[in-house]
Amino acid sequence: MAKPKPRKKNDTPLVILAWGLNIFGLCAVALVAVAYLALKPAHAAPQEPRVVFTATMPPTFTPNPPSLVLPTITPNPRSTMIVVQSPTPFVLQNVGSAGRASVATVGYSVSGRPIEVYIFGNGEHEKMIVAGIHGGYEWNTIALADELIQHIFDNPDIVPDDVTLYILRNMNPDGDARDHGIDGRVNDHGVDLNRNFPANWAKTWDREGCWSLTATTGGTGPGSEPETRTVMYFLQSHNVETLISYHSAALGVFPGGVPWEADSKKFSKALAKATGYPYPPIDTGCVYTGTLADYAVELGITAVDMELSTHKFTDFDENLKALEVLLNWR
Repeated sequence: MAKPKPRKKNDTPLVILAWGLNIFGLCAVALVAVAYLALKPAHAAPQEPRVVFTATMPPTFTPNPPSLVLPTITPNPRSTMIVVQSPTPFVLQNVGSAGRASVATVGYSVSGRPIEVYIFGNGEHEKMIVAGIHGGYEWNTIALADELIQHIFDNPDIVPDDVTLYILRNMNPDGDARDHGIDGRVNDHGVDLNRNFPANWAKTWDREGCWSLTATTGGTGPGSEPETRTVMYFLQSHNVETLISYHSAALGVFPGGVPWEADSKKFSKALAKATGYPYPPIDTGCVYTGTLADYAVELGITAVDMELSTHKFTDFDENLKALEVLLNWR
């Protein structure tokens, strides 16, 4: 058997140095790994929609199921918000000339987006405009609401001293965020919000003569959607006398009520005369269920659904005249 080759005297320090370097390297790697893990930001848990408090539905409405609760209403007539964060952005200009005005978050959408109401004046006669109930499909109604808000901020004297005007600029912010086309019509539950109110509610309906470009539903029950309940609670907790629910396009002015309520018919005729929109509205054969205007009439409000002439334009000049009719209607 061959004898092992004797190690040179100077080999030992080199081996010790090599092992030392290896151990040092491993320690350095470990320290770097520990530092990385310590400094690496944790993945934030998804935030729940911010809710200040919830309130039980007022007793004038029996929801299905009856245990439904509502988003908050927190009107603050002394505050002013300059920039509104929403899918369709709106920035107020010349706010110094606004006079008495405020904006309140009155509820939240399915996906937690705020639903805001602008408040002008502080009179006993309460009027309301609701836009964007069909979200991005009828985005021009939201744009019209923004133009009207800006116009009133710039010309606060157009609101009579005995009037309070509420403008809900975007009732369906989820649909507005999703698409400015047919896919933006429903909320994030796939519900047509103008079929979800308790008046003459139906989960589905005969589509002949009705909008049928995509699948829609009236919801799992009357008032099943948070956006709908927000508006229901607002109307039940305020003394709104007259309401315009804006839509597009081209069919005209629809009085609320089944059958059409007498004062709402008079209001529709006055709006049609001011704007040039058709009245009686064009009859496509559709039987409308669960609409905001019909629900408002059940609360004693004079109400209409009013359609802009196209899906592209706001008809601002015509609707300034409609605003004057609304503000002075008694």
